[in-house]
Amino acid sequence: MVLYTSPFPNSFLSVLHSFSWALIFPCYWLADRLVGSFVPTTYEKRQRADDPCYFHALCIIITTPIYLALLVASLPFALIGFLLWSPLQSARRPYIYSRLKDKNHANGATLLTEWKAAGTGKSFCFGSANVCLLPDSLARFNNVFNTQARAKEIGRRIRNGASRPQIKIYIDSPTNTSISAASFSSLVSPQAGDNRTVNAGIKRTTSMEYKGDNCGSNNGEESREDKGGSAEPHEGEENSCIVRINGEENGHMSDTETDTVNGQARASGPAEPSLEGDAEISKTPNHKQKEGDSGSLDSCSASRESLVKVRVGDGTVDQSTVNNKLLYKASIMKKTSVRKKKHTDETFDHEISAFFPANLDFLCLQEVFDKRAAEKLKEQLHHYFEYIVYDVGVYSCHGCCSFKFVNSGLLFASRYPVMDAAYHCYPNGRGMDSLASKGALFLKVQVGSTPQDQRIVGYISCTHLQAIAGDTTVRCEQLDMLQDWLSEFRKSTSSSSTANPEELVAFDVLCGDLNFDNCSSEDKLEQQHSLFTHYKDPCRAGPGEDKPWAIGTLLDPEGLYDEEVCTPDNLQKVLESEEGRKGYLVYPTSKNHSSSQKGRKASLKGNGRRIDYMLYSEEGLYLEWKVEVEEFSFITQLAGLTDHLPVAMRLMVSTGEDDP
Repeated sequence: MVLYTSPFPNSFLSVLHSFSWALIFPCYWLADRLVGSFVPTTYEKRQRADDPCYFHALCIIITTPIYLALLVASLPFALIGFLLWSPLQSARRPYIYSRLKDKNHANGATLLTEWKAAGTGKSFCFGSANVCLLPDSLARFNNVFNTQARAKEIGRRIRNGASRPQIKIYIDSPTNTSISAASFSSLVSPQAGDNRTVNAGIKRTTSMEYKGDNCGSNNGEESREDKGGSAEPHEGEENSCIVRINGEENGHMSDTETDTVNGQARASGPAEPSLEGDAEISKTPNHKQKEGDSGSLDSCSASRESLVKVRVGDGTVDQSTVNNKLLYKASIMKKTSVRKKKHTDETFDHEISAFFPANLDFLCLQEVFDKRAAEKLKEQLHHYFEYIVYDVGVYSCHGCCSFKFVNSGLLFASRYPVMDAAYHCYPNGRGMDSLASKGALFLKVQVGSTPQDQRIVGYISCTHLQAIAGDTTVRCEQLDMLQDWLSEFRKSTSSSSTANPEELVAFDVLCGDLNFDNCSSEDKLEQQHSLFTHYKDPCRAGPGEDKPWAIGTLLDPEGLYDEEVCTPDNLQKVLESEEGRKGYLVYPTSKNHSSSQKGRKASLKGNGRRIDYMLYSEEGLYLEWKVEVEEFSFITQLAGLTDHLPVAMRLMVSTGEDDP
């Protein structure tokens, strides 16, 4: 299958489309600004609280006639542009495939050589988030604004969070020799194969602060000799930094040590290209770095409750030998031992994390509707992800029953090469949702090869269902179509036979915003859909019941800019308490409770509305392999930038051949 790298099959149509959009854009921009000026967010209301009451009204009185006059003047040009633009959409391709052109930072081909499936397993990390990148006037109805700046900041936070090295903490003691349930979060990606063990007296709290110095690639022959003599790491842990904790006498650590810090671990990381945008001051709220703000990894300090400082040796660090020094932080699961005892029947780690997981392999985003914002987001994500599929969907009347003004809002980013891609539009959208080409994006990626040159592949699907409350029948129909399309895509892209398999399927993952939760009484039909017999939900105990540790992913828009939740660290702390969740998450609908979420103390079912899903299937995989969940995370790194919590899942693919 050919991947489309441009929206049109030839340059003439592309130029004609650009010309038509240039005629439409002034009218679109002015209408967006005009409507947006009448829909203030709570952040703007608080900013204006100190201004005279007449000041904002005066601004509206002055700017509104200007916007209206310019809007009327631009309408004839917009009409001509629309008459050109609309028929062109019949020739438009359903997505754009972008591959990083800078070969110095491209590593997709290298990743394919890392896993040969010869007796070892490998883990893969998946992330999903609804980022609410609508035109600014529409985004304001969700209490977020400045879409262009948010898109850039969202991309920067995701790549910063994902590009840290994986931290694994081991505890050496007579009573505990297993790996601690630390987060797979990390700091900066070290060179592949640079797997170091740091022995130090390390005290555990909740997080880690790190200074990367790129010593793996810039410290001369001594560094290269050490690297050459190191043992080959286990596949799937190629970007990990191991911190080994030694207990004191009798293998126990003192109480004082558990609350103090006396070490610093330094790990190598590739120098990240400088970004012009990183020096800019964002115009959106919550983007300024504060003490304890872990949302952006450029912060020079961190919350004392969420950081552990680890030092190597007792000597000082020669700053002259440090190149491109960056400060990074990694969250580690709080109160790990307590959580494990509380949920002893769980086989994998789960956490509320202030960061996207380290070594994030695949990312699925929803509501990337604005095309300019999509370009900004893509530019930021390309600093970490080599392969991106964006601008997914159809426009005008092409491919769907009703007229579509915006695309599907789906975006997919991958560190591994994309082999095939397909998109389908849901034809049964209703209300406002019918104006967007909501649908499903299906992808096939190559993640390795066997010694016999058989390709190892994986399937990933991303979707966004009908959003309007009460449209249960519509969502069930869309789930039916989703299952049919999944089956068709697998059949059409498979080049293997049972007798002579050319490809081995390692995983099949489905994620997205499904717009129903597993606890609301109104969503019973969706909860019992046959999709959940083919795909497993790590957070689900059964129809209508989530596991105790699962929390909602839909935030109360009115509280997005409250000081208690306006930074990733703060939001993480709030969501770890039941009272905090009641104050800032949207809960399942009930006739017995009002719609207001703020400060509600009543006993509510579940831990909030979890409408963002990460599912995986064990069907259709290579028979001798087994897939298991290693970790599931609810992520707060996009605090103040969207009204959804991102989710992430790490899967371990075990080959069954001497797998540890």
